[in-house]
Amino acid sequence: MLRELEKAEQKWGGSNKLIDQWLENRRKLLVHYCQIAGLPPYTNAEKSLPSFEHVKSFCDLLVDYVSEGHFEVYDQVINACEKFGAPCKAAIQQVLPKITPTTNAALDFNDKYAETQDDQVLYQLDKDLSELAHTMETRFELEDKLLEVLHSKYSEHAQQA
Repeated sequence: MLRELEKAEQKWGGSNKLIDQWLENRRKLLVHYCQIAGLPPYTNAEKSLPSFEHVKSFCDLLVDYVSEGHFEVYDQVINACEKFGAPCKAAIQQVLPKITPTTNAALDFNDKYAETQDDQVLYQLDKDLSELAHTMETRFELEDKLLEVLHSKYSEHAQQA
């Protein structure tokens, strides 16, 4: 996922302040994910559970990220695409509904882990993190499609101007 993020940053980084912020927040989310999942370079030699505070911090970033998409970035992408006509708008309308299940999965993860103080719940964390990673990977791919549509339309528009 980090490699895909780097590709996205190279492709769209610097084109828009909001997109830059959004990609930076994606990076923070992925780093925290790697930390609580104990993935390299954050491998946990003791194989202990992450702290409740660290899990809560990850949940906060997760909710902030999905909220930022729905309430800031997607609206701007939609507004920008409306300027480029029906084909652009149709492409966006095909992608956005596919993102909703990933939002629901992220919110379900948050509901389960954000306020827990129960070690028994944390024993399920590895399995749930694995499922969340798959879901978020799907989300990132869909979000990148939104950015690609917008970027290609801006490029076409700039060439015509």
